[in-house]
Amino acid sequence: MIEIIIAVVGVALGAGGFAGYQRAKQVKGKSQIDRDIAAAKTKASDIVLKAKDEAIKFENERRKEIQKTENRLAERELSLDKKLDELDNRAEKLRLHEDEVESLKNEIRGIRTKQQEKLEKIAGLKKQEAAEKLMQMTERDIKDDLTGLVAKLQQEATDDAEERAQLILLTAMERMSSDVTAERTVTALKLADDEMKGRIIGKEGRNIQALQRETGVDIMVDDTPGMIILSSFDPIRRQVARAALEMLMKDGRIHPARIEEVVAKAQKQIEKEIKQAGEDAMRETGVVGIPKEMLQLLGELKFRTSYGQNVLKHSTEMASMAGMIAEEIGADVRITKIATLLHDIGKAVSHKIEGKHHHIGAELARKYGMDERIVHAIEAHHDDIEATTPEALVVRVCDAASAARPGARNISAENFAERMRDLENVATSFSGVDKAYAISAGREVRIIVNNQSIDDLSAIKLARDIATKIESTMQYPGTIKVNVIRETRAIEFAK
Repeated sequence: MIEIIIAVVGVALGAGGFAGYQRAKQVKGKSQIDRDIAAAKTKASDIVLKAKDEAIKFENERRKEIQKTENRLAERELSLDKKLDELDNRAEKLRLHEDEVESLKNEIRGIRTKQQEKLEKIAGLKKQEAAEKLMQMTERDIKDDLTGLVAKLQQEATDDAEERAQLILLTAMERMSSDVTAERTVTALKLADDEMKGRIIGKEGRNIQALQRETGVDIMVDDTPGMIILSSFDPIRRQVARAALEMLMKDGRIHPARIEEVVAKAQKQIEKEIKQAGEDAMRETGVVGIPKEMLQLLGELKFRTSYGQNVLKHSTEMASMAGMIAEEIGADVRITKIATLLHDIGKAVSHKIEGKHHHIGAELARKYGMDERIVHAIEAHHDDIEATTPEALVVRVCDAASAARPGARNISAENFAERMRDLENVATSFSGVDKAYAISAGREVRIIVNNQSIDDLSAIKLARDIATKIESTMQYPGTIKVNVIRETRAIEFAK
């Protein structure tokens, strides 16, 4: 019995424990559901808030766009109102002018009627005859008046033309400014100390040979303290050599392998500088539409001089002056400025291509598809080709004005010596001339002739022929005296 009771009690306790476990599990599950629901509600609230923010932002942007549109419409409406007001004012002025013209017409008709009546009374003419007579008289008077007016206007135009041309040129030249650069074929490079000369030369001259080989520049090391000379007719090569040497001296490592590396770096640096110079010139003059190949050549002119005048500076100052002149005379300003800026472009390659620089420049412009007016202006800026367009004439005038400006050019001793040689060569090109000497700074040439082949009369003719050839083949200031000397010596010996 007791065992049965114990068993029953055990079953009862087990059932009670299981029921308690089930109730606890249900309570825990309900709490988790409540937490999930709360989390979902929070997330939903965040989404709603974010959507509201996005909607507000979109609405603000839409309102801004609407406001901008309204502002543009208001500005356009204001502009249209101004234009309508202007049109109304013009219409009113035209109406007033029409009234004045109509009044004058009526006045003229009245005068003509009175004149006809007077003629009919005086000459007994019919109305038609009187009208014809009056028209003849009026026509004659008008012709006389017009003839006098035309003559007066022509005279005034003749008197004012030169003054106006001078004013245009002077106004343009007043606004020019440029630096004068000495014409050189050498560049002096300053050294930190004289010990650097030995390092530049290197063991058995290896360094200086490598520098000359890589740059194509002659490097002269003499006794001048703290200085070496870079010599080359190509100024770009001199700039590359100078930049390379400056980098080598700053770095301190000078040997053939390093020299090759630094020269390549210097070439890239100078190429970048050339490109920048071309872009700066185009931006300074306010022109567009120049091909990049021409722009590269234009930048090279930064390192070139002509009679001591920097070619790129000369071209930019000309372009500014040409633009002002072109605007004054009604020529195409853009075409004129581009042609002026590029007129000496041939000098960038004249040492590589045979021919005169203006012909070379014209061919380059034609090659890169530039306007034919630009090509013609470049080709005609010297006297061997006639300038047939206003733009070409402006380029020629500006070139002469820039070169003639005081201080613009520095004639070097080399150019002077060359002119002396040319003068002597002209004289010696004639038969019968033994010797010729240019003296007095080129103001006189003395010519010694063979007295066996040239007589007195032939000497006079020879002087005239030489003077004529000098006039036709050379450019020089002032006059040149041609002095032909013929000497006859009679020598005998008394024994």
